[in-house]
This record gives sequence, structure tokens and C-alpha cells, in this order.
Amino acid sequence: MHEKITTHDAEHDPRNDAILIWVNGELKPRAEATVSVYDSGFLLGDGMWEGLRLHEGSWVFFDDHMDRLFASCKAVSLDIGMDRAGILAVLNETAEANAMTHHIHARLMVTRGVKVKPFQHPSLSRSGPTVVIIMEHSAPAPATRAGVTLATVPQVRGLPMSQDPKYNSHSKLNCVIACLQAEEAGADEGLMLDPHGFVNTTNACNFFIVKKGEVWTSTGDYCMNGITRQKVIDLCRANQIPVFERNFSLVDVHAADEAFLTGTFGGLTPVRSLDGKPFPEIDGPMTKRLRTLYEELVATG
Repeated sequence: MHEKITTHDAEHDPRNDAILIWVNGELKPRAEATVSVYDSGFLLGDGMWEGLRLHEGSWVFFDDHMDRLFASCKAVSLDIGMDRAGILAVLNETAEANAMTHHIHARLMVTRGVKVKPFQHPSLSRSGPTVVIIMEHSAPAPATRAGVTLATVPQVRGLPMSQDPKYNSHSKLNCVIACLQAEEAGADEGLMLDPHGFVNTTNACNFFIVKKGEVWTSTGDYCMNGITRQKVIDLCRANQIPVFERNFSLVDVHAADEAFLTGTFGGLTPVRSLDGKPFPEIDGPMTKRLRTLYEELVATG
């Protein structure tokens, strides 16, 4: 029987019990790192976040993550209160305080801040943004190499004029519902379709298939513009691997030779099956080749 796993599974590290968390300029012990119940993020999910990896003392693809964060915050009129250099400085401060250099995952969160009343209007957030950095010792669990299982779920990724899925926002209920639906179907993650019924992404990662030596992923119109997703596409193009961003359906997925997911935490994670139907190759030759290329890219910065 397949052991239940997720793309964010990591082996327990007791050092994480005593981490220091950066909260609005202060490093606080884990048990004391709190925000107000009046915070916009808690009340409304009004905020943006980034997940970053620290590899051999360097933040992986830092500029790409900052491009996405600052673009999203600008689009929703959220002033972070610091520039890229400032963010890099506090990331490094937090890493140094925790004696962290490698196999580290950081979650950088920015909300519109504390409200004067518990209502929706952004003007009620008057004290400036809330910025939090949670940094943990975290490496993907070896079990993920055995492949995750997916189930096609009824929850879809929305249209840009409802809530653009390119926002890495604190409002993740859409994805949480998809995750719950996958669990109810006995799968590790949910494969979500776009509003037109084409294959899109999972509740947590970008999705790729391999068919006859070609690599396919969605058009990107309705999914998170994943940093790892784009690096894999770029690596395919640089290494003469045919890659296509296109509309495709579940029929195409079930006819694929391999499938894999991409994300900042797990890199490339093989997919074992979809809706109970196994793929011919689990962690197949294309997935392994692209993972090797990706890891080389990470290592060289």
C-alpha cells in the first residue's frame, strides 16, 4: 500500500523546536512568535508570501522570488516597507541567528498589517505591514522519490478577474479545498483543472507530463507562475529537450510516459499515479535528467 506523503514532507529535525522567528524587526522564540488577531492576514488572508531555499549559504533564485513578490504586492497596493536589499538583510540576519546555512526553507510573509477594526476595507490597516520570516531546517523526505499520487478534483483554478492564481497570496482556501478533495479520494495531492477543463496544476505544485520525449505543462494562464516551473522550461530549451506550454486534457495525461511536479521546496517530485492509474515510468529517465540539470543549476547559483 502506498504510504501517504506530500510534496512538502520533510524528516523531523529537532533543531526546529528552538528556532528564532523574525517578526517585524524582532527575533522571537517559536512559542512567542505571534501576530495580532486584528492582523489583515489573519482576518482576511490579505497578504503575499514567498517560499525560499537556502543552499550552501546562498538564497536560491532570490531575484526571481523578489520579482514575483514585489509585482504581486504592487498589484494589490501593499507596501512591504523595505526594498530587496532590506529583505535580503533580514533573511540573512534570521539565518545567522539560527546558525543556518544549508537545507533551509524560509517562508517570508507580508500582510497589510493590523487593523483598527475587524472589517474588510484596506484603509483600516493603518500601522504598516506585518512581515514575518519562518526559517526551518528542512530537506525533502527520501520517500518523495517513490512518487506522489494524484486525484483529479472538482475544485478548479479561477479566472484572473475573480482571484488571479498568479498571486502567491495568504488566501489559499481554493487550494486547501482541492487538497481536502484529494484526501477524500485517497490521493496525496489534487490535480486541478482550469476553468475550461484543461489540466492545470496541483493544489501545491506545478504539473508536467512527458510524452514520447516531449515535456508538456499548462499554458500558465491559470496557475502560479512557479520559479521552479520556469527554470525547468528554460533548462529544456537550453538542452534541446522539446517543451510545450499548451492546453491538454486528462486523456493526454493518462497516455503520458512520466509525470512530475515542480516547486521551491521539493524541486522535481515524480508522480506515481493519477486517479488510481499508474504511469509507466515513476521517476523515469526524463524526470531524472531534468532533476540533475536543475540541481546543477541550484548549485551554480
